[in-house]
Amino acid sequence: MSQPNPSTTPFKAEQTFLAYNQTQAKAYVHGRPDYDRKLYDAVLQYHTSTNGQTDTVVDLGCGPGNVARALAPHFTHALGLDPSPGMVESARAQGGVSATSEPIRYELSTAEDFGCHLSPPVADHSVDLIVAANAAHWFDMDRFWATAARVLKPGGSVIVWTTGELRCHPDMPNCAAIQTALDHMQNTELMPYFNPGNILVRTRYAGLVLPWQLETPVPEFDQKTFVHRNWDVGEGFDNELPEVDLDRYETIMDTASMVTRWREAHPEKVGTEEDYVRRCRRTIERLLNEAGVEKGQEKIKGVMQGAMLILKRV
Repeated sequence: MSQPNPSTTPFKAEQTFLAYNQTQAKAYVHGRPDYDRKLYDAVLQYHTSTNGQTDTVVDLGCGPGNVARALAPHFTHALGLDPSPGMVESARAQGGVSATSEPIRYELSTAEDFGCHLSPPVADHSVDLIVAANAAHWFDMDRFWATAARVLKPGGSVIVWTTGELRCHPDMPNCAAIQTALDHMQNTELMPYFNPGNILVRTRYAGLVLPWQLETPVPEFDQKTFVHRNWDVGEGFDNELPEVDLDRYETIMDTASMVTRWREAHPEKVGTEEDYVRRCRRTIERLLNEAGVEKGQEKIKGVMQGAMLILKRV
């Protein structure tokens, strides 16, 4: 099946997470593993080692706020922005404070508007670090880069990262057969519910539009210092244990936006044995049992890869 090219597909705002209520946001928190401390350390090390200051950090597409809470203790001020009311409510409920014990501020805003409507608004040249975790593939990059250049201080950083696909670990019993079966189900059933943002995640942001690639380039970002780092097996991208039971596998899969869209198209199958995620689980169970794993003892050992893009404002 042909796949859209994110760099040439007209921007369409993401609607799945935008429509999340607080209950769905709580389920998202439970289903998504946080990032490994090594990843947060890499963000801070790069930003500060390239003369980035530590006054203000802004987490775009902050969701329930885990990234803002991890980075806030290293900054004087911290702001989380998300266009989903349910996500912002969830983030506010969990709170968090900065290095000066100032509460993290969570507000409704798109990445492109960047809090321009807030009181007070985010001022020009006031932000030291902009981060976006598993969110930049939903941004209108044509508008985002110009906004980022406006709000960042000279020497400020934009650091965005994404997971790739969750793959079966080679040590898992019947790994090849399980991966082949899951790939077939995804390609034949789930692919119609992928959008360009999901494709960007699959390619680990290989096609994310950068400021110098725009029809009208944004010259404030230095292409010479651009870094695209891939995170591979064993490098500490997220802190999920490498082996989880299949109940946990289902909760992780439940948070995928394309799964949400599949369920919206098949409401009569949600929560039944015909649910897409449940059928993935049964396939894994069957193939593990064929490899000698006892019923009730099935676990999946996954490999989560990722990528990080780092840009500096001149």
